[in-house]
Amino acid sequence: METARLAASGLTNKQVAERLFLSHRTVGAHLYQIYPKLGITSRAMLRDALES
Repeated sequence: METARLAASGLTNKQVAERLFLSHRTVGAHLYQIYPKLGITSRAMLRDALES
């Protein structure tokens, strides 16, 4: 969930990866799995979903 929070804050996949010591591809894979679970399709929607 930390991946989603950082992405929602406006960081790029590469920036998120650097903070969590992951590859940017791993971050992308995590977000790819999170989006359908939250019923969203974009980072803007991710931010809104995590605010509520």
